[in-house]
Amino acid sequence: MSKTVVIGMSGGVDSSVAALLLKQQGYNVIGLFMQNWDEVDENGCCTAEDDFADVRRVSSLLDIPYYTVNFAKEYMDRVFSYFLAEYKAGRTPNPDVLCNREIKFGPFLQEAKKLGADYIATGHYCKISHENNVHLLQKAKDENKDQTYFLNQLSQAQLKDVLFPLQDMEKPEVRKIALEYNLATAKKKDSTGICFIGERNFKKFLSTYLPAQRGKILDLSGREVGYHDGLMYYTLGQRRGLELGGIKGEEDCGRWFVVKKDLANNILYVSHGDESPLFSKSCEVSGFNWIPAKPTKRDFVCKAKFRYRQPDQTVGVHIREDGTLHIDFEEKQRAVTEGQYAVLYDGINCLGGGVIQSAEY
Repeated sequence: MSKTVVIGMSGGVDSSVAALLLKQQGYNVIGLFMQNWDEVDENGCCTAEDDFADVRRVSSLLDIPYYTVNFAKEYMDRVFSYFLAEYKAGRTPNPDVLCNREIKFGPFLQEAKKLGADYIATGHYCKISHENNVHLLQKAKDENKDQTYFLNQLSQAQLKDVLFPLQDMEKPEVRKIALEYNLATAKKKDSTGICFIGERNFKKFLSTYLPAQRGKILDLSGREVGYHDGLMYYTLGQRRGLELGGIKGEEDCGRWFVVKKDLANNILYVSHGDESPLFSKSCEVSGFNWIPAKPTKRDFVCKAKFRYRQPDQTVGVHIREDGTLHIDFEEKQRAVTEGQYAVLYDGINCLGGGVIQSAEY
C-alpha cells in the first residue's frame, strides 16, 4: 500500500510541481491549502481566493484530493502579533521564519496527520536527510533559491516526516516541468515580500496597525537634514524613500542611507556616501534553535548568513552558559540588523538559527 503525503499547496508553481513529482513517485498525494490571512488587498480582492482557484485547477489535473484550512487566528496570535511588537520596538522582524515554525510545520502538520499523512511535503528549496533518527536540514541543489534560511527554527519533531521534492532541482527546471504538464501555475510569477503582505505597499499596510510618529533625521555629526514618517518604516542600510536629495552642498557625495535608529528620542540617523558606519565586527544572538542538537564545543568556526541569499560568511561562534551566542565575523558585515536571524552552516548542513539582538561596531 502506497504511503500518504499531504503537501502544502500555495497556488504557486513550486508546490504545484512538488505535488506532481510526488504523484509520479507513487505516493498517495493530498493537497492542503492554508489560508493564513483573511484581509483583502488594496484593490478589494482576496488573493487567497485566486490562489485556491489555482490549487483547485492543479489538483484536478493531477487527480488528487485537496482541502483548505483556515489558520488566520493562529497566524494572528503566533506570527502577526510578534511582527507588530518587533516593529513597535524599532526592530526588523522576519515573519516568514516564524510562519514556518508556528504554522506550516505546526497546525498544518497536525491537520495533515488528521488526513492520514505518513509524510508532509512543501515546495521549499532545501534538502532533508533522515539518518538514524537524526533529521538534518541541508542546502538545496539550487543555492540561489535555497530556503534553509527560512526554516532555521524547525525542531527535530517538525522535520521528522518531511519531504522536499524540489531538493535536487533548479528553478528553470521546475518551470519547464510545469509547462510540459500544462499546470495552471506554470507562468505564475513568484510571490515576493512578506508572506501576508505580498505585493502591497508596506508603509501603507503597517500604518493601519501601528500609529506612526514623525521625527527628525540627523546625520552622524548631529546636523538636521530632514524628517522621517516613523522609525518603523526604516531599516538599517535602507537607501530608498529617505527623500533627502537636493540638500545644498551635498549633491556629489553619493547616496544617503540609514545607519541607526534612536527609539527613545525618535531620531533616524543617516550617512551620506560613507558606508563604514554600517559595518560591524560581531553580533549577539538569542533564542538559538539547534538542528539537530547543540554542539559539544562551546567555541567553533563555521559559516553564517545574516540575511537570505547572502553568500556564506566565515565566523567564530562562542556559546555562553545561558545559551546566547556571541558571533565574531572574519570580515566585517554590512547592515547586520536587529530582529533578523543569524543562521549557521557546517558545509551543506544548516545548524540552526537565532535572533540578532545587537551588533558591535
